[in-house]
This record gives sequence, structure tokens and C-alpha cells, in this order.
Amino acid sequence: MAVNKVILVGNVGKDPEVKYFDNDVSVCNFPLATSETYTKNGEKVTQTEWHNIVLWRGLAKVAENYVKKGMQLYIEGSLRTRSWDDQDGNKKYITEVMANNMQMLGRKGDNEGPAAQVSSDTAQSTKPANESVAEEETDDLPF
Repeated sequence: MAVNKVILVGNVGKDPEVKYFDNDVSVCNFPLATSETYTKNGEKVTQTEWHNIVLWRGLAKVAENYVKKGMQLYIEGSLRTRSWDDQDGNKKYITEVMANNMQMLGRKGDNEGPAAQVSSDTAQSTKPANESVAEEETDDLPF
């Protein structure tokens, strides 16, 4: 048995970038920062990690319309690492979080208003946001 599950709560580093492909298929990319604060030698230290978030189809459209830099998000998904050759022929790698669930929590320090939850299933259907259904695999990725 293998498990590949990621859960993150962090802040969006820049406005999402959305690309459209054939049949109105969309993909959205943005960085998400998670920070951990601890005390070392009596001094407060904050360590920030950056995660590459990828949303497809309905989730991508939701992010395009509602997600902005600085907003706090809850993200669920899985890790995927892909590679490509750059213009000089060097092999490059990137690890991304393929999100299948997103909950908008607000802006950094903003605790007002209800959170909105969207999954890859609810973004494409009329199912309630709290109904959990596994995302189907997408073998038709354009890369």
C-alpha cells in the first residue's frame, strides 16, 4: 500500500496564472508559502517553505476568479515530480502539489467571514462542498 497525500495551510505568494487548452481545459499555477516559527537560542526564528500548487479544470477556474496574492488557503492533494530538458540540454526537475481540494480561508491575518471550500468534484458539479469524492486520474495532461 502506498500513500501520497499532502495537506497545506499557507499564503498565496502571487496571483494565480491560468492557461487554457483544448476543450476548455484549464490549469492554474501559483506558489504557496508555509511558515514554521520556533525558538533557537532564545531567539524567534521563522522558516518558510514554498510549494508549487497546480489546479486543473473547475478548481483552476475557481482560483482564477477568487484566489489572490496574500490569501490564506487550505490545500489537499498529492506530490508529483516531473522533469524536462532546458534550452542547454540540462535535465530540470520540479515537484508540485496536484491539488484536488482547496479551502479559501481569507487574507493573512483576516479572520472575518466564512471559509469557502472547493474540491475538484464540486468545482465541476452541483454536489455539496462537504461531500468528498476522490478525483479521477488525468492521463491527458498536455506535458
